Amino acid sequence: MPNPDPQPAPAVSGLAPALGAYLIWGFLPLYLLLVQTVPPFEFVGWRIIWTLPLCLAIVAFRRQFPELLAALKSPRTLLALLASAVLIGINWFVYIWAIMAGEVFATSIGYYLNPLLNVLLGTLVLGEKLSRRQWLAVGIAAVAVALLAAGALTSLWISLTLGFSFGLYGLVRKQVAVGSLPGLTIESAILLLPAMGIAAWYAASPQGSAFGQDAWMNILIIVSGVVTAVPLLLFAIAARRMDYSTLGFLQYIAPTIVFFLGLFVFKQPLAPVKLVSFVLIWIAVAIFASDLWAKRRGAALA
Repeated sequence: MPNPDPQPAPAVSGLAPALGAYLIWGFLPLYLLLVQTVPPFEFVGWRIIWTLPLCLAIVAFRRQFPELLAALKSPRTLLALLASAVLIGINWFVYIWAIMAGEVFATSIGYYLNPLLNVLLGTLVLGEKLSRRQWLAVGIAAVAVALLAAGALTSLWISLTLGFSFGLYGLVRKQVAVGSLPGLTIESAILLLPAMGIAAWYAASPQGSAFGQDAWMNILIIVSGVVTAVPLLLFAIAARRMDYSTLGFLQYIAPTIVFFLGLFVFKQPLAPVKLVSFVLIWIAVAIFASDLWAKRRGAALA
């Protein structure tokens, strides 16, 4: 009796790595609490310094050196990655400074706005078309930003800088044919020289370097490379394994965790104007997500 045809191997789900990435990003403020004695600018320098060797190790493990070398040989790719490196460096610094300064809600708003800003940037720069629901979501988010401008101007720049820097970062990386991990490796290499300069400047300052004074703090600073590279790698794996619109829904896990951390761990007062802005952004996110879900279901039924 002939053997039946072998069953195709089940597709590996991207849900676990996606959840891993967003949970790490969501709980990152708790890690930053542990290193709050390190000046934010110095910490960004060490973060870059310790991210590069970890990225190179993972690139070697995943045998991605051919992709890395191909990117290094392309002047256009290197120029784009120079721009993305500057954008992600700004994003890292503002985020770390804001968390250490107690502006947790402002960071949460910034990353809630990010997907909506991505849609807007796609329309303005890439000529993509928005549906009526998406325009409504963007409009409601704009009202939320206007309220922040009126009642919380001192923290508005944090939200907008985080949202736009990460949105522009994604836009630049979208135009470059290089994987997430090789791209991050090259970006870290580009930023390495200024990062070493920052570390050296603090080492020569009267207070001295934060690294090398305490074994526990040394470990925490080294871990900054892990919390940078690992979630990005998990995100890259998830993006290959699951529908991008579904991945978009999960994106809101991180700022939601940050919001509740700000409320219950950092004990930040939630001013009325910020509460109203959050409610408007949640409404915009719900409209945006429902539109993506409707399109996904329509495509599945077609």
